[in-house]
Amino acid sequence: MKRIIYFLILSVFLVSSCSDSFLEESPIGELSPDQILKPENVEKTVISAYSVLNGQFDEASNAYNSPASNWSFGDVVSDDAYKGGGGTGDQNQIHLMEIFATDPTVKDIERKWLALYEGIRRANLAIRLLNESEEFDASLKEQRLAEMRFLRGHYHFEAKKIYGNICYIDETVVTKEDFYALSNSDLTNEQQWTKIEDDFKAAAQVLPGEQTEPGRPVKWAAKAYLAKCYLFQKKWDDVITETDDVIESQKYSLMTNFSDVFLPDNDNGSEIVFAIQYSINDGSPSNYNGSIGDRLMSPGGPYAGYGFLRPSQNLVNAFKTTANGLPAYDNTTLEDADPIDPRLDHTLGRHGIPFFDIQVYDWTPREASVYGPHITKKRLLSTNSPHYLAVWPYITAVNYYIIRYADVLLWRAEAAIETNDLETGRTYINMVRERARDGMYVKTMDGSADAANYVIDSYQTAFGSKDAALAALRTERRLEFAHEGHRFFDLVRWGIAGEVMNSYFESEKQLRSHLANAAFVAGKHEYQPIPQTQMDLSQGAMVQNPNY
Repeated sequence: MKRIIYFLILSVFLVSSCSDSFLEESPIGELSPDQILKPENVEKTVISAYSVLNGQFDEASNAYNSPASNWSFGDVVSDDAYKGGGGTGDQNQIHLMEIFATDPTVKDIERKWLALYEGIRRANLAIRLLNESEEFDASLKEQRLAEMRFLRGHYHFEAKKIYGNICYIDETVVTKEDFYALSNSDLTNEQQWTKIEDDFKAAAQVLPGEQTEPGRPVKWAAKAYLAKCYLFQKKWDDVITETDDVIESQKYSLMTNFSDVFLPDNDNGSEIVFAIQYSINDGSPSNYNGSIGDRLMSPGGPYAGYGFLRPSQNLVNAFKTTANGLPAYDNTTLEDADPIDPRLDHTLGRHGIPFFDIQVYDWTPREASVYGPHITKKRLLSTNSPHYLAVWPYITAVNYYIIRYADVLLWRAEAAIETNDLETGRTYINMVRERARDGMYVKTMDGSADAANYVIDSYQTAFGSKDAALAALRTERRLEFAHEGHRFFDLVRWGIAGEVMNSYFESEKQLRSHLANAAFVAGKHEYQPIPQTQMDLSQGAMVQNPNY
C-alpha cells in the first residue's frame, strides 16, 4: 500500500533543484494540455505531491539535508542530541546548526526550503488540474482536492515552524515570475497561520473517516493537524475542541507496548494519526522511497552505528526517575543502578543493554571521544530485519510519524493545564505514562530479567500548582517523543528555548568540547534564516529574519 501512494512517476514529472526553472508549473515531457488533464495523469500529479513528503525532491541522494523527520532541525539543535558522525567536519553545516553559528548560505537551510516549497508547488498543480479536468471522477475529485489542501497545509506548517516568516502560496500562483514577486511579509503572522488553518479546515470538512490506502489523510488527521496549528498559537480553547473531536472519534488508541510503535509491522497501527509511508525494494530509483532522509543514522554501512543523531548526556539523564517512579529532574550523570524510565532503552543504545536481537550493545560508535558512547535507536531496526536495506543507502521501511495519538493526548493535557484544569491535564499525562509503565521492558539477552532498574509510575496525586503541571507535561513530551524531531519546536513555542539551550550548553560543554563555542541568541535563533538564494531571487520582495 505504501508503494501506491509514494512512488513518483519520473517520466511525467521532473524537478530542478535550484535553477530558475524550479517553480515553473508546466508538466515536463511529451504530454499535451489535453493529455495532462486525463484522469490517470491528474492522479499521477496527486501522487507526485505525496512523494515529496519524505524530503526527497530530486535525484540527489542527500535528502538528509532536508529530512522529513527533522532530526537536524528539531533534535540536533535541541538539548536532546549531538550531530554525531565523523567529527565536526563531517556534514559541518549541521555542526554549525548545532552550535547556532548558521547563516543563510548553509546547504540544509536551502534544501529544506526547496523540499517544502516543491511539495507546495506540486499540491497546487494538482489542485489546478483537478479543477480543470472535466473527465476526473466527480465523486472522487472533492476528496483529492481535500487531500491536496491537507498536504499544502502540512508543507506550509513545516516551513512556518522552521523559518517563521514565510510565503503562503496557493494555486493562483502559476509562473516563477508570480512566485518571485511574493513577499514573506505581506501577510501578518496571524494571517499566515489563518491561511494554514483554512487548508486543514477545508480538508476536515471533506476527507472521509477511513481511507483504503493508509498513506492518505482522513478527517481526524486534518482535525489533529488543525489542533497542532492552534497549539503553536496558544489558542487553547480551540486546541481543546479539536483534540476532543479526535479523541471522541475512538479511531485511535495507544499501542500496548511503547517499543511496538516503531516497528514496520505496526507503523499504520492504532496510534498513527498521519505518517509518511516508507518502503524499500519497491522498484523506486535507489530505494529513495525508504527512510532516505535518515540514512546517516543507519545501523549499517561502513560503521557499526553510522554515527549521526547521537543522544546528548542531558537527554540520557532526563530519563532518571525517583523511587516512586516520577521524573527526577536531576541532570547528574546517570549511573547503572539509578532508577530509570523504561522508555530510555527503547529510545537509545547504551552499553551493556541489549540492542534489538543482535547483541548487547558494547561497540564503540564513531567519534565516541567527541559525541559520547550512546547511539539513537528509536527509528532503527535490527540488521536482520527484512525491512532494513543491508546495502547502500542503508535505509529502512520504518514510517515517519508526523502525528501519533500520544501527541493528541499530550496536546489535550497541555491545553487543559494552560486553562487551569490541572486534573484533566494529569489524566491525559497519566494515560501516556501508564502505557510506558505497563508495557514491555527491555530484557537481558536470556530474557530472565529487566536489563536495567526500570521504575515508573503515573502521577498519583494532584499537581500542586500550574507550574508543576507544566513541568510534568513538558518532561513527558520530551521523554515520549525524544528523537522524533519535535523537541526544539516545543522549546520555541513554550518561549523557553534561550533559557534551556544556554543552560544546556553551559553544562554539556564540560563533557563535549565541540559545544565550546555554542550559544543561543534569543530573538534570532528561534527560527532558521531565509535561504540566501531565495532572498536573491526575490529581488527585494523577501525579508530576512531578524538578526541574520
